[in-house]
Amino acid sequence: QVQLVESGGGVVQAGGSLRLSCAASGRTFRSIDMGWFRQAPGKEREFVAAINWSSTNTRYADSVLGRFIVSRDNAKNTVYLQMNSLKPEDTAVYYCAGRPSDGTIYEYVYWGQGTQVTVSS
Repeated sequence: QVQLVESGGGVVQAGGSLRLSCAASGRTFRSIDMGWFRQAPGKEREFVAAINWSSTNTRYADSVLGRFIVSRDNAKNTVYLQMNSLKPEDTAVYYCAGRPSDGTIYEYVYWGQGTQVTVSS
């Protein structure tokens, strides 16, 4: 099992920046690919960004490409989401998630509790 705890959410004005962190414990962090998702009120959860275990592969949703950067520090068992040029439509609860990096499971099976990000106009 893996426990994930997000932090770093808050209220920021449009155009501002926030950095989210997700600390992992339990299973070896190096064996887990990580992702960030978000869910706005009344909307379905959506993919934001992902990074593989070795940081050699990252992916982004079109809506955040060029503004958000996902990274990880395996020595600290932590994954980050740097969010720049924030827009009101980025307002959501942000979740980090993990899945085994060996490809045995496609779905993200480990989830954090979420952290609220609110962008004011």
